[in-house]
Amino acid sequence: MTQPIIALENLTKTFRVALKPEGRSLPWARTWKTVTAVDAISLAIGRGEVVGYLGPNGAGKSTTIKMMTGILTPTAGTLRVAGRVPWRERRQHVAGIGVVFGQRNTLWWDLPVQESLDLLRHVYRVPPARFAENLTRFRALLDLDEFRFKPARDLSLGQLMRANLAAALMHDPGLLFLDEPTIGLDVVAKDRIRAFIREINRERGVTVLLTTHDLSDIEQLCERVIVIDHGRTRYDGALSELVERYGGDRALQVDFADDYAEVAVEGATLESREGRRAVFRFGRGVTAAALIGRLSERYTLADLTVREPDIEDTLRRMY
Repeated sequence: MTQPIIALENLTKTFRVALKPEGRSLPWARTWKTVTAVDAISLAIGRGEVVGYLGPNGAGKSTTIKMMTGILTPTAGTLRVAGRVPWRERRQHVAGIGVVFGQRNTLWWDLPVQESLDLLRHVYRVPPARFAENLTRFRALLDLDEFRFKPARDLSLGQLMRANLAAALMHDPGLLFLDEPTIGLDVVAKDRIRAFIREINRERGVTVLLTTHDLSDIEQLCERVIVIDHGRTRYDGALSELVERYGGDRALQVDFADDYAEVAVEGATLESREGRRAVFRFGRGVTAAALIGRLSERYTLADLTVREPDIEDTLRRMY
C-alpha cells in the first residue's frame, strides 16, 4: 500500500459515565465508571479504496468515524487523515472530506436544493467553473433536476439522500464518509445511490468508508471489510475471505429433467425436495464442480444454481 489516506495506531476512546444513584443518594454523591468505546484499533486505508466498516450496535463504529471526521478527540493513540490530525487542523481537514449520515440532513431545510448548493460553493470556495462542472455531472448521475428547485423539507427520503451526496462532493473531497446511506430507501433509490458511489470512486478515485446495516451495500460496493466488536478489530481483509472463513455451508439448487424417486450425491446433504427441484448443502471441503459432476453422472439435469452463504449469517456466525 502507498501512503494511506487514513492511518490509525492504537486509537482509543473512553467516556466517563455516571452510574444511577442507589436509594436516596444525594445528586452530588454520584459515582462514575469509565467505558471504552474504541479499544486500541490500528488500521490503514489506501487511497481509492471502498471499505465496509461493520459491527453490531455499540461496537464503536460511530465513535471511530467521529474521531476520523474531527468531531471527537481520542483518549489515546494516533490518527491521521490525509496526513492531518483531524481535531487539530479542523479547517483544512473538513475541506478535504465529505460526510453523509443517513438520518441527518446537511442542507438548509427551507431553501431549495440549488440554493443550498450555491451557499456551499461559497463556504468551500469552489471556483465557479468547477462548481458548474460538478453540478452538471451530479445532475446527470443523481437525477437532481426533478427536485433541484424544491425546498429540502419537501423532498422524499431518497431525494434528500441524493441531494446530500451532491452537497458532500461539490468541493471535490478525496475522502467520503458514509453512515447508513441507504437506510429507509426503496430498491430503486438504493440502486441509484450505489451506482453513484461506484462511479465517483471509479471516475474520481474518491476513497469511501461505508458503515451500514444493509449488507447488500457491502456486497455490491466493497472488496474489503473491517469488522469491529466491543471496540476492537475482529477482521480486516477481503470480503470473499470473510465469507470463506466464516460463511458455513453453501447450497446447490438443482432442477432435474425427470421425476426421480430418490436423489442423493456424495459430499452433500439433501436439504429440501419439491417436485423436480432439490437443494443440497455442502461444506467448504467440497467443490461445487465435483458435486455437479457426480450428479450429472447419475441424473439428467435441467438447471442448477450455486448459492453462497448470506453475508448477514456470516457476520452473525463470526460474532
